[in-house]
Amino acid sequence: MHIVVPSSSNTFQQSWIASGRILFLIAVSGLGAIGLVVLSALWAGTESDAAALDRQRQLVNGRLREQVDQVAHVIGQFGNGYLTRVYPAAQTTGSSSSLDAVLTAAAGSAISQTAMSAFGYDQAFVVDEKAQLLMLADAPTEKRYRWMKPLFLPLLQDARLKASPAMVSNERTPSSIGNRLASAARPHRALANLMRLEGRPTIVGVVAVNETSQGQPQPMRQFLIVVRFIDGAALDELSRQQGLNGARFARTADADENEVAFQIDATANGEPIGFIVWRPDLPGSRVIGRLMPALSIAALVIAILFSVLLVRLRSSLGELKKSELHARQLALHDVLTGLPNRALFAMRFEDCLVETRNSAERSAVALLDLDRFKAVNDTFGHAAGDELIRMAAERIRAVLRPDDTLARLGGDEFALLLRNIKDDQILPSICEAIVAELGRPFPLLRGEAVARVGGSIGATVVPDAGRNADDIMRYADVALYEAKMGGRGQWRLYSPSMDGGRNARDILKNELREVLAKSTAAFPEVSRSAPTAGRSDFGSLEVYYQTVHRAGQGYPASGAEALVRWRHSQRGLLTPASFIPAAEEGGLIDALGFWVLREACRAACKWPEGTFVAVNVSPAQLRRPNFAEEVFAVLQESGLAPFRLELELTESSLIEDNSEIYSVLKSLRSRGVQISLDDFGTGFSCLSHLVRFDIDRIKIDRSFVSQLGAKANGAAIIGAIVTLSRNLGISTTAEGVETEYQRDFLTALGCTDLQGYFFSKPAPLRELECFGNPESAVALRTIAPGAIA
Repeated sequence: MHIVVPSSSNTFQQSWIASGRILFLIAVSGLGAIGLVVLSALWAGTESDAAALDRQRQLVNGRLREQVDQVAHVIGQFGNGYLTRVYPAAQTTGSSSSLDAVLTAAAGSAISQTAMSAFGYDQAFVVDEKAQLLMLADAPTEKRYRWMKPLFLPLLQDARLKASPAMVSNERTPSSIGNRLASAARPHRALANLMRLEGRPTIVGVVAVNETSQGQPQPMRQFLIVVRFIDGAALDELSRQQGLNGARFARTADADENEVAFQIDATANGEPIGFIVWRPDLPGSRVIGRLMPALSIAALVIAILFSVLLVRLRSSLGELKKSELHARQLALHDVLTGLPNRALFAMRFEDCLVETRNSAERSAVALLDLDRFKAVNDTFGHAAGDELIRMAAERIRAVLRPDDTLARLGGDEFALLLRNIKDDQILPSICEAIVAELGRPFPLLRGEAVARVGGSIGATVVPDAGRNADDIMRYADVALYEAKMGGRGQWRLYSPSMDGGRNARDILKNELREVLAKSTAAFPEVSRSAPTAGRSDFGSLEVYYQTVHRAGQGYPASGAEALVRWRHSQRGLLTPASFIPAAEEGGLIDALGFWVLREACRAACKWPEGTFVAVNVSPAQLRRPNFAEEVFAVLQESGLAPFRLELELTESSLIEDNSEIYSVLKSLRSRGVQISLDDFGTGFSCLSHLVRFDIDRIKIDRSFVSQLGAKANGAAIIGAIVTLSRNLGISTTAEGVETEYQRDFLTALGCTDLQGYFFSKPAPLRELECFGNPESAVALRTIAPGAIA
């Protein structure tokens, strides 16, 4: 028994033949598809041209009808206005005295001149019912009118002009004066027709100009006839409005090959008047003209490609394998940075867990998040955001060891896998180095912009934290949350107490919600979301005030900043740092801010005139579409003058959404509310914010004030800010003044106002006694460097 084994050449030949047949079928299919594409393109182009041409004709027809209706409407209003205001002075009673004739002719001339000069008509005539001129006219005008008169007679005999509106009205008024007013208020009957006049397409309008009210003697009826030719300036205007290329008027349809003619019919009898000829915009033909060369070239290229494909069939198989490997590479790596993506990180993490399960090797997993990345994207654009991501990845990668894994999970989120961390100092040193690198400025857009973002890291140790991948990643996420809540720009190592801290924050949110539900009636959603059964007393909210003092002789108090405190029944007096993050996370910041605003405005009403109260506003409040109306309602309720309220906002608020916040701030400033920019110079400082948002005050951050006497840079920065503010006419308040040297130095630099523990610490309203008595500020002076307001 013999077994025939096909040789490699036979196999290749069979494969070649099979491939040739397949290529032939593909070629036929491709050519057929190209033919269908060409036919479809031709059909679509033809249909598009027909639709475009029909649309242009409809627009021209509609525009002509609109102009006819406009003439009728305008002369109707003109006739009515002239009757009620001008014409009665020259109106006759039908007598044939020479004086009345002269007055009638003069009035007719005035009407004619007014119609032509005020409304731009080409001709205007005042005639009687028999089309006789009732106006002063020169010889050329009379001669021209004689040619037009036979065409005007049918218009004057139109049924719509036969009866006076005063005769057909059923209205009754108790007096003759009422009759006159009612008649004057009714619009005159007017009509307008499209006709050929002097061989030109013309809109002719007719309106009676001497109608009388019911019960009054009817004089000889007089009419105003206006003429507007539409083949001159009117046609040019129509051409510009409707996009008619090279529009012209022709008496016959003598359109060229690339032109179309639109017939104009008379309104009265439908007879053709002439034609508007123009070169139509045919998008279908234009597209086909551009597409056909490309399709021809494509067909030729496809034919060449099929012949080449037959030769390169074998090599294509190898290239296909390479592309498969490349696709696998792309599937496991981030396109922007070239780092491993989430899938590859998960694979390496699983391998790490398997290897460390039965060994003493310790590894670490860390999640990293860039701080204020969204602000960079919104301020400088997505191109700058992508550049920032790439630069951050390069800096992080430079800090890591060769065997460590850095992956990009998406957006500005990164993950670290640190293998073999036997030394307890390896993880802290790497995390601290990464935080330091991300804290350095990032030059973006070829040096045109500089961003300071920073980064936060949450880390956990494997297998100390557990052996389940999901649990370990959750632990790292909890640690990252703690790092961000702690002020950002730092790293945290997971500990089991952090889970308890998260539970404690949830409890704090619920307690704050109940306190707000008890204190704030303007936000009913807070009351509805708070528990109603078994409600406990968790204390109350209070507003403390830190005074602001005018720099200069005596340093009198010019205002105060409102600062919220929570007097908790079990935890004591809580500062904003203890519960503001919980309020933001729980969606309570709007209710809390509204309550502080209302309490501060009520308190400031009792302060001396000329003082102000400053209230901090969160970005979430500014994004509320009705925030300005809420502020105005609080001012009206409390009776506080708008110029005595100062809203403090941070530059990050302006960066997040310029368009929405701009309209809110514009509405507030239009009513006199003052706007101040807090912590100026510490965020994404943009000088355009000072002008665009019309800022009234700049608050110099305490970090610059604390450098006075210690670093020369502090004085230089403050001096530059004060000079800029003075040139823009903006007030400046220096925060964190804690020594007499700082007070005197800031005054010498030109700061308008000062605030800090040197003058007073935040105190309840009952202890705020310095207003109206500048010397009492000395009694309230408390120096507490480093204390938290």
